Amino acid sequence: MHTLRLAWTSLLRDLRAGELTLLAVALLIAVTCLTSVGFLTDSLRLGLNRDANQLLGGDLLVTADHPLPMALSDEAHRLGVRVTETRLFNSMVSTDDVAQLAAVKTVDLGYPLRGSLQVAPAMGAPGGEAGRIPARGEAWLEERLVSGLGVKPGDSVQLGNSHFRVGALVTFESDRGTNFFSFIPRIIINAADLDGTGLIQEGSRVRYRLQFAGDKREIDALQTWLAPRLERGERIESIDNARPEVRNGLDRAHRFLRLAAMLAVVLAAVAIGLSSRRYLQRHLDGCAVMRCFGASRRQLIGVYLVEFVCFGLVVGALGCIVGFALQAGLAKVASSLVSAELPLPGPVPAVHGMLTSLVLVAGFIVPQLLRLTRVPPIRVLRREWDALEASSLGAWVVGALALAGLMLWVAQDIRLGLYVVGGFAAACVVFAVAGWIVLSLFARVRSVSGGWGLRYGLAALHRRLGGSVVQSVALALGLTAVLLLTLVTQDLLNSWRRNQSPDAPNQFVMNIQPEQRPQVRKLFTDNGLPAPDLLPMIRGRLVSINDRPVKGGDYEEDRTQRLAEREFNLSWASTLQDGNRVVAGRWHGDAHVPEFSMEEGIGTRLGIKLGDEVVFDIGGQRVTGKISSIRKLDWDSMRVNFFFTAAPGLLDDYPASYITSFRLPDGKSTFIAQLVGSFPNLSVIDVGQVISQVVSLTDKLISVVQFVLAFALVAGIVVLLSALQATHDERMYELSVLRSLGARRTQLRAAMLAEFAVLGLLAALLAIAAALGIGYSLSTFVFDLKYQPALAGLLGAGLLSALAVTIAGWLGVRGLLRKTVVEGLRAAA
Repeated sequence: MHTLRLAWTSLLRDLRAGELTLLAVALLIAVTCLTSVGFLTDSLRLGLNRDANQLLGGDLLVTADHPLPMALSDEAHRLGVRVTETRLFNSMVSTDDVAQLAAVKTVDLGYPLRGSLQVAPAMGAPGGEAGRIPARGEAWLEERLVSGLGVKPGDSVQLGNSHFRVGALVTFESDRGTNFFSFIPRIIINAADLDGTGLIQEGSRVRYRLQFAGDKREIDALQTWLAPRLERGERIESIDNARPEVRNGLDRAHRFLRLAAMLAVVLAAVAIGLSSRRYLQRHLDGCAVMRCFGASRRQLIGVYLVEFVCFGLVVGALGCIVGFALQAGLAKVASSLVSAELPLPGPVPAVHGMLTSLVLVAGFIVPQLLRLTRVPPIRVLRREWDALEASSLGAWVVGALALAGLMLWVAQDIRLGLYVVGGFAAACVVFAVAGWIVLSLFARVRSVSGGWGLRYGLAALHRRLGGSVVQSVALALGLTAVLLLTLVTQDLLNSWRRNQSPDAPNQFVMNIQPEQRPQVRKLFTDNGLPAPDLLPMIRGRLVSINDRPVKGGDYEEDRTQRLAEREFNLSWASTLQDGNRVVAGRWHGDAHVPEFSMEEGIGTRLGIKLGDEVVFDIGGQRVTGKISSIRKLDWDSMRVNFFFTAAPGLLDDYPASYITSFRLPDGKSTFIAQLVGSFPNLSVIDVGQVISQVVSLTDKLISVVQFVLAFALVAGIVVLLSALQATHDERMYELSVLRSLGARRTQLRAAMLAEFAVLGLLAALLAIAAALGIGYSLSTFVFDLKYQPALAGLLGAGLLSALAVTIAGWLGVRGLLRKTVVEGLRAAA
């Protein structure tokens, strides 16, 4: 109790004196950033798990890219499990005046088995539970589609060869998802009306879904029966993998958020390390006095350990509270991603936050405290204590190891954690070596224009070489974070915008039948548009690579598993398309040979190399070909591209549909309605509209991420302040001694400004180099962009940063020059 009372008294005294301000701010930022991310992701996880059945539309879901066999439904009925089927595909919905692409959903009796389907009788009217499915000849439209077509309930719309009466407006579908279909306005019709539309033809891309509902025992039995009987392209989705399109998007945002949290924690750790070093320096005399009055080393260790454990617990708890409050705001944005109100998160993120606080205290503060308790009583009379700096490296090593372990734990992904830890370790080493070399050169300074003050300031940097290097590294890390979070991200966005050609196609036309090609071309030319290039497209499933069967389960990544299971769009051509570049092998040209040209990325994912033999299943027939070339595609060109393009003659005899892309000029919007009216089976995709929907979804995630990144930016600023204050007391003592020896204020001012200017300029140059390197790596290896950094902006920001460091450093010490020599020596003592 005596130790606890002393520790609490010491903590309150240090807080009142401002000794722990920067430590508290840095620790609070780290815990707040980490817990806000943790609470948000935990809330999303609980929300997805809670609503998984509604998101599936049942207790179990089987999806396929081909009609599912009746045996699956028969077995479900035998087990007493309810079953219903839905189909999803894209097509054009039109009136006499306008046409628009829609996601068509056919539903059968019993839909939805789980969840909710809500409709409204008119625009702006409140939605309610539908309680049934559309009647024969009736269609339910989403409000966006109603607005786009300019119709109202009771009006007629055309879908394929059939006309439907608009019966109601769809306001909510619990199993809608956030895949490609969900970005496009929805129309729901009765499954019995599908055949009359004539929309399902050879090459049509349809998603077939069987939804099952029943007791857990029955569902488990059905899943056990289904698993070994599923064919290629068929997939079971349950509560464990429900809504992978939602989970994949959230997982990407989660990794980004974790990265932002890690950046904030790393920078906060640097600030804590610098601040704890200053705390050590300022409390040496107090410990020496206590040792003179009989305090043992064990007692000092107990007092300081209890003080900082209490400090870590208090700040950690406050960070958890702030993080939870911020999560509530972020959850409002994130909840729209799952179309449901998110539940309250669990307590695990708070436990993580408290442990993070204690780990940072243990790694960066406790080693300094243990050294502090070794101060000898003689320090009251003599200030020499060489052992202090001799053991500094060990304290930083302990802190670095604690931080590395914390980063791997925070990342929840070993690869992400290792990249971050390795990247910061490499940056620290490079910064330290460069700083050591540059600052060592100042030892040679003997004469320099600018007088004694400037010469003394430069020499002082070398005299405190270790501390100067630490300051330069910390400042460089902080400035790197600031540049990355501001200019570099903007440069990447600008590079992306530059990749979008103003003349790029903005419309795709699909499902063109071979006999329709001449009429389609004529309709284009009659409307003053260039005749389109119609490219053949055949659906085929990859079944083997070099006689090795292709199975989704052989790949680790979920996206690669889906690619392995899906049907590919294949084509053939003798001429290399614009935006395609052969990077390996040779293009087949006009040669009638059994060869394929493969896109570079798909080969990397599936493990296919130049010269490999691949086999595709096309309508039950096998087609074998050798990979003779690998292409790099310009996906930003928005032209039609294919993963696999065959040589002429290899696929010519198989049934194919045709696809094209073109740019629709302003003022030609009526052409789409004319095209669909003439050919109802065609699907026209307005790429600009789809991209705007994707951007809308992405913006919601970005708004969450940017909010968290702001903490990392604040952490970088705290690092700058901590680095500048690290040598505050030492400078106070030096200034007082120099003034007692006759140094003038102008000379001392020049010396201080020289020190801060050199530190700021060195840190800014290192930060610019690091930001350019990281920006290039991100653009080349992550975003596949041609990085064109705004060098003038980076250099300007670097100079402003150096100026800011100089001004901030000067503002921190200028008050020392106003003190008398006696006041300065007494304060330093």
